[in-house]
Amino acid sequence: MAAAIGIKGHCAQCDMTFELKPWQLNAIAIEVPFDCAYCHSGLKLCCHKQLRQFRALDQWALVRPSMIMLTCATLLMALFAEWLGLLSVSGQFYISLVTVSIHFLVVRYARYRQRMTLNLQVVSPLPVEQLARIACARLTQQ
Repeated sequence: MAAAIGIKGHCAQCDMTFELKPWQLNAIAIEVPFDCAYCHSGLKLCCHKQLRQFRALDQWALVRPSMIMLTCATLLMALFAEWLGLLSVSGQFYISLVTVSIHFLVVRYARYRQRMTLNLQVVSPLPVEQLARIACARLTQQ
C-alpha cells in the first residue's frame, strides 16, 4: 500500500508508539490481531472511527500522480498559449507559478491526511480448540 507511509500504531498495553509494517497494516485491514513488537501481546484496531479513517487512505493514493498530470498539462497549455500569442511571457510565468504552488499545497495536504497514529487495543488470545474450529469452518466453506 503506497498510501500507508507515516502510519503508526500505539500499543495500549506497553504504551509504545511504533511504525507499522506492511504485514501489520494488512492484518489491520482484514481485522486480524497481531503481536506487538515490544510486549508481544495481541493487538487489534477496535475503534470504528479510526478503522474508517484507515480504510479511507486508498482515496488519497492517487492524489500525487493525478496532480503531476494536471500540473504538466496546465504548464504545457500555458506554454502553448504563450507561443500562439494569447498570453504574454509574464502571464505565462504567473500561471506557471500559481500551478506549481497549488500542486505543492495539494500534495502536502494529502501527505498530512495520510499520517495517523492508530490506537491498538489488546485482545485476549483465542484458545487452540476455538482456533481449530474456526479453521475447519473456513476450510469447509471453500
